[in-house]
Amino acid sequence: MIVDMCKGVQYLNKIKDSVVAGFQWASKQGALAAEKMTGICFEFCDVDLHADAVYRGVGQIIPTARRGIYASQLTAEPHLLEPIYLVEIQVPIPGTPLYNIKGYLPVIESDGFSYNLKCEALWHAYQLAFDHWDMVPSDPLDPFSEAYSLVCDIRRRKSLEEEIADLSEYEDWLKV
Repeated sequence: MIVDMCKGVQYLNKIKDSVVAGFQWASKQGALAAEKMTGICFEFCDVDLHADAVYRGVGQIIPTARRGIYASQLTAEPHLLEPIYLVEIQVPIPGTPLYNIKGYLPVIESDGFSYNLKCEALWHAYQLAFDHWDMVPSDPLDPFSEAYSLVCDIRRRKSLEEEIADLSEYEDWLKV
């Protein structure tokens, strides 16, 4: 969500579509791992626009809005969400035909799950189905955290620079 908190800014109505386009671009490819952002709200509190319309074109506003949103994301303590499977396993228990066990399993930890169940040979049937998204408990900007290593893995898989862009790369975002 993007919220206009600006008061008395000249020419703001002429750039709103461009700011929204910059927001949509940034929210589809976040600053951390070029992944879709969800559950976000950005408030635009003040805008200082050039009086000459030539400097308020789509080509200037959209990238500037995107860089501003990226800078805001990096300073707002961002978090990663990970997909979680619902696991249902049917096992025989003495005195009952089958017993159902349900639990949650992070998708990233599901690799080898089937093999481990087969090794135990106690299960009758199992099913994995996406259930929900859950927050990764560590800070993705802390180089020693699990979330940071997940971000680096995602960036490497997408052939992006492994390091998350430093906030200084966006310091000129106010200059329009």
